[in-house]
Amino acid sequence: MEHTSPDRAATAPLGPPPPFDPELATALAAIHELMPPGGSGADPGATPPEDVPGMRPVTNETLERDGAFRVEERSVPGPAGAPDVSLLICRLADAATPVPALYHIHGGGMTVGDNRTGVPEMLDLAQELRLSVVSVEYRLAPGTRHPGPVEDCYAGLVWTAEHAAELGIDPERVIVVGGSAGGGLAAAVALLARDRGGPALLGQVLMCPMIDDRNDTPSARQMTGVGVWDRAANEAGWTALLGAARGTDDVSPYAAPARAADLSGLPPAFVDVASAETFRDEDVDYARHIWQAGGEAELHVWTGGFHGFDSMAPQAAISRDAWQARLRWLRRLLAH
Repeated sequence: MEHTSPDRAATAPLGPPPPFDPELATALAAIHELMPPGGSGADPGATPPEDVPGMRPVTNETLERDGAFRVEERSVPGPAGAPDVSLLICRLADAATPVPALYHIHGGGMTVGDNRTGVPEMLDLAQELRLSVVSVEYRLAPGTRHPGPVEDCYAGLVWTAEHAAELGIDPERVIVVGGSAGGGLAAAVALLARDRGGPALLGQVLMCPMIDDRNDTPSARQMTGVGVWDRAANEAGWTALLGAARGTDDVSPYAAPARAADLSGLPPAFVDVASAETFRDEDVDYARHIWQAGGEAELHVWTGGFHGFDSMAPQAAISRDAWQARLRWLRRLLAH
């Protein structure tokens, strides 16, 4: 049997986009009424974030979960010479001893969102596994370009680790987690922590991470004008973050982790992505390069999913499966 090399696969004829899961296709039709392909909030003046499923404002009362969590927001020191960073801290209310924590970085194409975006989904996991959640607010592009956003995220992580005892968190059991742009920033924070000798992360959960500014994989080209967060939206988001440097040799792996030449020495990774989305191939490659470096990664490619399907259509069967897969992986990681 002939085996196709990765290079040969990259030059193979490009077929049509993979089909969407039938249940998700129905949800996607409704989503496209709010967010036509090519928009998705990457451009100023595009779909307002509060109208995007999964990005609507969340109150403290909702986050408290009937007293299960104590919620507060703190302003902590940011990077040197930069403004303070706001952390949303959701502490497990009845914990008598330090507990593990999810250090959460929100999505939004690098241009929208805040430290409440995506937190309800994090609390679903935290409540099941008895964790606390710390969610960081970073400066957004294009107002702040790289390295501002990732340095904000890293500064918040360092503060969290240094104040773990005060927060009732076990500093040796902090897991960085993010989706989409937040997944890319989470991967970059893990690289920074490794390279700077920073906080020792227990793991990293990268949900459909945005990690390659070059925007030229087969899946990026295949999904042009299709689904959620297509190639045009992706170009707008990366350009907002990097300006004219996007796609050149001057891009740092701390901006676009797919650029990293060395993925050794990283914490165990959970990587998931959908089959019918722009980020499919860059995310699969990231997991493959972690394995090649001798690292540990669990990869899931959800058949028929579009970008962000699990937060935009949480009741779909495939969305519930994705949530359960993350839950099982975290449970195994925390059991070690």
